[in-house]
Amino acid sequence: MDITFKNDTRAEAVAVMATDGAVLLAAGQALDAKAGGALTRALGATRFTGALGQMVEIMAPANLDVGRVLVIGVGAQEKADGLAVERWAGHAVRRVLASGVETLALHAEGLGGVAAAEASARAAVGAGLAAYRFDAYRTKLKADQKPSLKEVVIVTESPAAAAKRHEPMAGLVEGVTFARDLVSEPPNVLHPPEFANRLKALESLGLEVQVLDVEAMAKLGMGALLGVGQGSVQGSRLVVMNWKGAKNKAAAPLAIVGKGVTFDTGGISLKPGAGMGDMKGDMGGAAAVAGAMMALAKRKAKANVVGLVGLVENMPDGNAQRPGDIVTSMSGQTIEVLNTDAEGRLVLADVVWYAQETFHPAAVVNLATLTGAIIVALGHEHAGIFSNNDALAADIADAGKAEGEPVWRLPLGPAYDKAIDTPFADMKNISGNTAGGSITGAQFIQRFVKDGMAWAHIDIAGVAWKPGPYEDPTSPAWATGYGVRLLNRLVANRYEE
Repeated sequence: MDITFKNDTRAEAVAVMATDGAVLLAAGQALDAKAGGALTRALGATRFTGALGQMVEIMAPANLDVGRVLVIGVGAQEKADGLAVERWAGHAVRRVLASGVETLALHAEGLGGVAAAEASARAAVGAGLAAYRFDAYRTKLKADQKPSLKEVVIVTESPAAAAKRHEPMAGLVEGVTFARDLVSEPPNVLHPPEFANRLKALESLGLEVQVLDVEAMAKLGMGALLGVGQGSVQGSRLVVMNWKGAKNKAAAPLAIVGKGVTFDTGGISLKPGAGMGDMKGDMGGAAAVAGAMMALAKRKAKANVVGLVGLVENMPDGNAQRPGDIVTSMSGQTIEVLNTDAEGRLVLADVVWYAQETFHPAAVVNLATLTGAIIVALGHEHAGIFSNNDALAADIADAGKAEGEPVWRLPLGPAYDKAIDTPFADMKNISGNTAGGSITGAQFIQRFVKDGMAWAHIDIAGVAWKPGPYEDPTSPAWATGYGVRLLNRLVANRYEE
C-alpha cells in the first residue's frame, strides 16, 4: 500500500473529521455543501456524537464523485492530538482495507491543536500501522479476504512540508512492522540462529552488527544465558547492534537490552499446554529492541545507541537445565535455578552485564516479556517499569505517554530483594511464593546492574501481544510492536544531540 501526500481529493473513498457535537471540520463542511447537506442529514439520523473512533459511512452521496464518505470522530477538538489523528486515520484504513476500495483520501488537517504538516504526517503513520497484516503463511485467502487498498492519499495544501515532516516517522512505522513480524513468526522458523541472521541484515542500514555464538559466550562465562538454551538443538545467540550517530562516536551510548526467548516451553518446569503457542512471542523485548534500532538507523538519529538481544530457545530436552541446578553468570555471581520457567531473567543477567562491561553505557534500559504477574497487575494497557533512577523512569514514562505506549512504575526495595536470597548460592531465580512476582523478577535483574549505573526494566508481558478484539485500529494484530516507539522517543528526547 502506497502512502502519498497530494493536493488532490480524487479517490474512491474519502475520510473527514468531526469533533464533539458532530461538528464537521473544514474538509467535511466543503463536501457537505457540495452534496447539498447529505452528510449533515446522515449524521442527524444516527447517534453520532464525534467521539474518538465513532464512524458514519455514507455511500454514494449525491453530487460527489466518490463512492463513500467516512465521517470519523476525533473527540474534543481542544484535546485532540497527534495520537488522535493516527487513530482517526487507522479507523478509516481498517474500514476499507479489504472492502474492494483501492484508493482512500484522508483529510487530516483542520484540528486547532495540531499543525497542518504534523496532522498530515501523523495520519500517514496511522494509516501505515493500521494496514498491518501478517499473512505470510496464509495460502488459501479468498479474493474478498485480501487487502484491496492500494493507495492512501493524504490531502494537504502543502505536500512537500507534510512529506518532510513524515520522513523520520516512516522509518518508525517500518521498525514497528519489523517488530510485529518477528513476534508473529512461528518458532520453527524464527529460532535463535534465524533471528540473528535477520538482525545481521540490518547492517545495510548502517548498523554495526556482531553475533556471538555459544562458543563465544561460553568463553565469556555466560552460564546463566547458556543454561536456558542448553536443552535446545538450536544454538543460543547474542546479537549486538551498534548505532553511532552522535558527533562524538566515542561518547557513552544508551544501551537497550531485549529478552529473546524464541519459544518458551518452560523447560523442565513445563508450562500447561493451553496457550503455550503464544510463547512464540516471548521474544517481544528483543523484537522491540530490533525495531527501535531499525527506526533509529533509518532516521539517522544523532545519538549513540547500542542494542543487545539474548536469543535462546527454552526446551525440555535430556540435556535441559534442571530445577536445583546452580549456574555461574558472567558477573561471577551464582544462581540457584529453582524454576526453569523463570528463564528470561537468566538471559538478561548476562546480557545486561555484558552491555556494561563492553560499552560502559550512559544508561541501560531492558525490555522483556518477563512475568505473568505484570498482566495480573496492569492488564494489557500498561507495561510495568522498575528503575533505580527517578529521572530515567520519568523520561521513559514521558516517552511512553507521547507515543501511546504507557508505563506504570512499580517499587523496588530491600524486602523484595531479600526474597531471592538462598543458602545454596548468591541468589535464586524465584522467590518461592507468588507475592510480588514482577517485583522480585526486577530485583533479580538489578543484582546485575553495577553501582552508579542508571537502569530501568520494562516488563512488557501484557502489551507485547494482546488478545482480540483489537480496539486500537493502529494495532490491528496479535503482535503490537510495543516498545519501538517508546525507545525511539526516549532517544530523541533525552539522548539525541
